[in-house]
Amino acid sequence: MRYAIENVSALLTPALAIYPEIVDRNIAATIRLLGGDVNRWRPHLKTAKLGFIMRRIAESGVRQAKCSTTAELAAACACGMKDILLAYPVVGANAARVREIAGRHRHTRISVLAENAAQVAAWSGSALGIFIDVNPGMDRTGIEQDRVDAILAVARAVEDAGLEFCGLHYYDGQHHSQPMPEREAAAHRGYDRLTEIVRAVEAAGFDVEEVITSGTPAFPCAASYAGFRGAKFVHRASPGTVVYSDATSLTQLPSEWGYEPAAVVVSTVVSHPRSNYVTCDAGHKAVSADAGIPTCVVAGRPDLTPLKPSEEHLPIEVKSGPRPEIGEALYLIPRHVCPTVNNFDDAVIVCGGKIVAVERVTARGHEAPLVSVHASRA
Repeated sequence: MRYAIENVSALLTPALAIYPEIVDRNIAATIRLLGGDVNRWRPHLKTAKLGFIMRRIAESGVRQAKCSTTAELAAACACGMKDILLAYPVVGANAARVREIAGRHRHTRISVLAENAAQVAAWSGSALGIFIDVNPGMDRTGIEQDRVDAILAVARAVEDAGLEFCGLHYYDGQHHSQPMPEREAAAHRGYDRLTEIVRAVEAAGFDVEEVITSGTPAFPCAASYAGFRGAKFVHRASPGTVVYSDATSLTQLPSEWGYEPAAVVVSTVVSHPRSNYVTCDAGHKAVSADAGIPTCVVAGRPDLTPLKPSEEHLPIEVKSGPRPEIGEALYLIPRHVCPTVNNFDDAVIVCGGKIVAVERVTARGHEAPLVSVHASRA
């Protein structure tokens, strides 16, 4: 079994295990699907989380990324990324912390999102770039697509503030559950509208340098959209989950693309509560439950069905085949790997079935809550 670890009984479980050879194949697959152009991928680092993996992405030639937290931003700056978008609408002390990080990394291009003039004004006097956040219908953040006048007003506010207008950010994460033909058709309708917005912004006298779309579920749709190829602007897709892949993304992306799970949770069977049940030590504090039940699949054992977890327990029904023994290791592929990685302080790095290193999950969680704490550590 590909995930088996030698001397696994010596490992404290639950444990996060990452397989860098598989990570490298997933990175290569993503670049290949973008025509071999490393400049077209702006990976979301909420998945990678580890400085060890961020450096691996940078070493592949991908030097632009996006992130959601100041912890991720600081880690990305330290790991060789040269162009980073904080794709989250930060205000107040969070914005002050972004300014501080940018001040320490003056050779890194850092940009932020804005959806109104007040947000733009908050960045006045900084060297930060601004992306206008467009709401593609997900209704999470951004300016609604039909409010072109509002988009133009933000572009003018950027210009008036003497800041750099970088382009448009368009996260179409609502396209994830449809069969691929319907998903592609819906996403392409959105990209048609986005292209119209770009033309309107350009007609108003603003240069659109970059357009960012597409997390993992919509990535195939962006890769196939002809309007992004040969455009005046740089189009970048921003899938992040593809770096590790998970049980959900494997159902969302074509199997021939070659993605494989590169991060698993190693757990230990601790109980036989019923004749056809086992319980292992990987509850929702280890494997995230945000994608629903089951939270994971058991690698190499399709006959085992994970049930509803509690905090530290994961009951599993044995549908057929031998019941795992107490003390046996099970390797769990999460349904949602991003928050699962965030559950761990450290990850074991596994090559050739052997643990070769332990790496910190560098950007786990959030930073200390007072900006003054970071200033005192400088």
